[in-house]
Amino acid sequence: MPVPDFVLRLREKVGHAPLWLSGVSVVIRDEAGRVLLTRRADSGQWAVVSGILEPGEEPSSAAVREAKEEAGVDIELVRITSVDVTEPITYPNGDISRYLDVCFVARWIGGDAHVADDENLEVAWFAPDDLPADLTDTSQLRLAKALDDKPQAWFAR
Repeated sequence: MPVPDFVLRLREKVGHAPLWLSGVSVVIRDEAGRVLLTRRADSGQWAVVSGILEPGEEPSSAAVREAKEEAGVDIELVRITSVDVTEPITYPNGDISRYLDVCFVARWIGGDAHVADDENLEVAWFAPDDLPADLTDTSQLRLAKALDDKPQAWFAR
């Protein structure tokens, strides 16, 4: 899904100025323990599935929605693995955003993984010990926290 309408309306008023947005990400694992990654169209880097919450949307609902919208898969959320704040991100069009992100780990329960939107160039499964080198910085953190299998969520102290 492209940039949400509410963000476009905000951008009409603030231009490229920094926006503080809420987001979700999800580390999706299959029965073999592999993780599903997408190659982002904006940066060309690999990343976990992620997206912006719509106003009033629950983070858990957004994570399930993003998995379907971006990669065509159905998931079952297991738990929250981390909560973090990104550094400012400047997009190719000049927009600047910073995100409060809630990351989940999830089980793949159905659907053939494929590029399901215009935000991604590729979708692929990777073994945790064979991840691509060109991962986004935020995905490196989120994968590390999700794959350490600790029962509690990580957050900066």
